[in-house]
Amino acid sequence: MHNNTVLITGCSSGYGLATARHFHAQGWQVIATMRRPRADLFKDAPGIRLLPLDVTDPASIGAALDAAGPVDVLVNNAGLGLFGAFEATPMATVREIFETNTFGTMAMCQAAIPRMRARGAGAIVNVTSSATLAPFPLVAAYTASKTAIEGFTASLALELDAFGLRARLVEPGYCPDTRFADNGATRMAGLVTEPYAPFAARVFAGFAGLTAVTHPDDVAETVWRAATDRSGRMRFAAGADAVALAA
Repeated sequence: MHNNTVLITGCSSGYGLATARHFHAQGWQVIATMRRPRADLFKDAPGIRLLPLDVTDPASIGAALDAAGPVDVLVNNAGLGLFGAFEATPMATVREIFETNTFGTMAMCQAAIPRMRARGAGAIVNVTSSATLAPFPLVAAYTASKTAIEGFTASLALELDAFGLRARLVEPGYCPDTRFADNGATRMAGLVTEPYAPFAARVFAGFAGLTAVTHPDDVAETVWRAATDRSGRMRFAAGADAVALAA
């Protein structure tokens, strides 16, 4: 019996980092990918393999999957956050968000599926957001990029099922301790324009007052459950707030 192997995208911080550690703790072989690999992230988790991967670059995707070898589970976690008034968001920025969150996930699936199909086994877990479960303000473009993946995965699951492969969705809630805002900071400069400032202040105050929130470990554990679940269940909310919204 070989150890199960998982390849996870976007492992440099937040959910991806926690998910890589969780699978490693469960005895899986973990291939942690990120645009610029940092060995120091996993000093305390020997055996995790690091590979460079940019999900917006087809050559990078092919090279990473070739280097990875057979993968039992693909976790599409790489994503960009975006807060701001949609009115003030340049379409170029909207396209950039879709390039990673939507097309990057789709491209990873398209590259991994033939390999899984040839082996007759495999699961794909796509990480979206609780913004797909209930609308939140100031994240319209981000929500659109993740909602597209919800519909995509639901349809894809039916195609893959014919070959004994699985596709699943994990929907994390609001997580104050990820770099959601950091990795989009330059992109978001000036996106809360003066007319929206009072509204945005109320929204941010509301976020600050939340008691039920999501932590990276909630997401890591839920991704692992989704990856190993054999019940046919499609959607897995992650984090107390997301679970409440899903209910």
